[in-house]
Amino acid sequence: MTTLRQLIDESKASLSPIYGDNEATWLIRTIMEHVKGWNQVELAIRANEEVSEFICHEVKSVVGRLCQYEPIQYIYSDTYWHGMTLKVSPSVLIPRPETSELVDIIAGENKATDLKVLDVCTGSGCIAVALAKSLNFPDVDATDISSEALDIAKSNASLHKVKINFRIEDALNMPSDDNRYDIIVSNPPYVMDSEKKQMDKNVLEYEPALALFVTDDNPLAFYKSIALYAKNALRDEGKLYFELNPLTADSLLEWMKPQGWADLRLIRDMYAKKRFMLAVK
Repeated sequence: MTTLRQLIDESKASLSPIYGDNEATWLIRTIMEHVKGWNQVELAIRANEEVSEFICHEVKSVVGRLCQYEPIQYIYSDTYWHGMTLKVSPSVLIPRPETSELVDIIAGENKATDLKVLDVCTGSGCIAVALAKSLNFPDVDATDISSEALDIAKSNASLHKVKINFRIEDALNMPSDDNRYDIIVSNPPYVMDSEKKQMDKNVLEYEPALALFVTDDNPLAFYKSIALYAKNALRDEGKLYFELNPLTADSLLEWMKPQGWADLRLIRDMYAKKRFMLAVK
């Protein structure tokens, strides 16, 4: 029979060469939380207890998938982000900490009630759901070109009991409509094809390319389309927020300067990278 300590040590020995010791430890804790509901304290208390063949099989199966670079968020179909557990699938990007920063910036700068909000390229719906929970009685719309992504986003809205109006739209072909918003936000595809060689396998092989990549010859395509739409769709003094590729942030700023925005500002993330933009109509 195998003890819990032996199972954890064997799992860490397999994962550490790929993920490093700290992330391997986190992955193992996540596995055990899903398999048995045990937290870090319980793992320490039960370290010398024998584990069943079923538990060994379940853990080793997940470790094997992780060794093939499959993200643990896709294995268990969920992730913890911005204080929430969200459903995810290979149809949507796994929400990043930087995007959580963007939500905090928006919530911190917009204290009015009943704001009309649009999230373009919503993916998992993480931004839309977080803003629906963080702002004061907002009216939130969210769009994406992928029906599979919208299914995940709708599940997350239902899970967190927030009302969001979802619709399928192509961010590169924004419609002319009568909607007027106080806030438009987007974390669109922005990774250039030339950056692929620097990316990890778990992103390249598993996360949706549709939500990630743009061509090197037109890296601002989504930003330009959304900004042109926002210039008409925002109310006076309405705000446009973008999550950015730091490599193209300055180029976007220069393109937007002649567009007649009342205020334009680049905001750095926790790593001091130019990660966000605020544009005020």
